[in-house]
Amino acid sequence: MEPTPLHETKIHGIITFPYSVYHGLIPKLLSSFPLHWHDDFELIYCAGGQIRVVLWGQAYTLNANDLLVILPHSVHSIEPGEGNYGEYFNIMFHPSLFKGSADDLCYDKYVLPFLSGAKTMDCFHPANSRFNQDITPCILSMLAHRKESYSTHELLIKSNLFYLLHYMCQNSKDATADSSHQQLAYSKLKNALYYVQKFYDYDINVQKAASQCGFSESHFMKLFKEFTGMSFNAYLVDYRLEMAAKQLAETDSKVIDLMESCGFHNQSYFTRAFYRKYQQTPLQYRKNYFKRKGDIRK
Repeated sequence: MEPTPLHETKIHGIITFPYSVYHGLIPKLLSSFPLHWHDDFELIYCAGGQIRVVLWGQAYTLNANDLLVILPHSVHSIEPGEGNYGEYFNIMFHPSLFKGSADDLCYDKYVLPFLSGAKTMDCFHPANSRFNQDITPCILSMLAHRKESYSTHELLIKSNLFYLLHYMCQNSKDATADSSHQQLAYSKLKNALYYVQKFYDYDINVQKAASQCGFSESHFMKLFKEFTGMSFNAYLVDYRLEMAAKQLAETDSKVIDLMESCGFHNQSYFTRAFYRKYQQTPLQYRKNYFKRKGDIRK
């Protein structure tokens, strides 16, 4: 069972035009999207309902027309909001789309600072904010032409992206020494996430995870909570539940077998934990998953 990659390296769009728009619908299309990061810029635009995005450990609640800007290499996840319904779009674009010649002064001046961490910006922009209102026209244009974005509307899309970059730069600020130091520490914590991804079905603990990052246990626990918004043990359980849900959807394995393959050894505890996360039992989750997919499966 392949887990969701922590470092997402897939090309969004096509190699010569790395840009794409994805439509997300909770819970019909997916229940959540776990912690990950990528080399692309990403905009998350809430079209209806409510979603919750955790970015560098900070939780943001997005309602209709709210916007979140995610810079490259930022760790984030997407979860249901209240009411367990949310519709949103992910606009993904690689920094190379802004690069012209080998010595592109505009790229070096306006894009590289975001990639190096020298520049940052506020990520959450509610519907009534100035930044949101300034870029809403190009957001709506990209959504309207998402299906033909790199077949007949490349110039329109690139013009929208440069328009967006202009306003991102206008709203950017220099990163402080403290924030740079924090980002370096957070980068080391990614080793703990890789460790969980590789050994989630084994008996792992805080001490072993802290050693992967070169931190003491106490410092590790403090930073990990800041980094992910939850304790290491809570993250481990949550990750194991994500993998159990994935197996329920993709295999015919018995619940007790997939439970143990995901690191759980007490069925009663597993069922309670699964219900707390998904508001349904494992068997109900499997049944409802295939019902949503239109699969007539018992």
